[in-house]
Amino acid sequence: MEITLNGKLREVAVATTVTGLLEELKLHPLRVAVQVNLDIIKRDRYETVELKPGDTVEVLTFMAGG
Repeated sequence: MEITLNGKLREVAVATTVTGLLEELKLHPLRVAVQVNLDIIKRDRYETVELKPGDTVEVLTFMAGG
């Protein structure tokens, strides 16, 4: 199925969860914030929120710096 991830179209498997997407992207869940269709998803829901065709997902990574 197709979603929009950070402004670009991306194919993911049907019933992919936020956790599954982060694993696919090789991102640690404690180092990102995830928004699905303008709703911020709390980390404790990453495993249960399934993405649907046409969803718009924004994954923001935290960076350290000075």
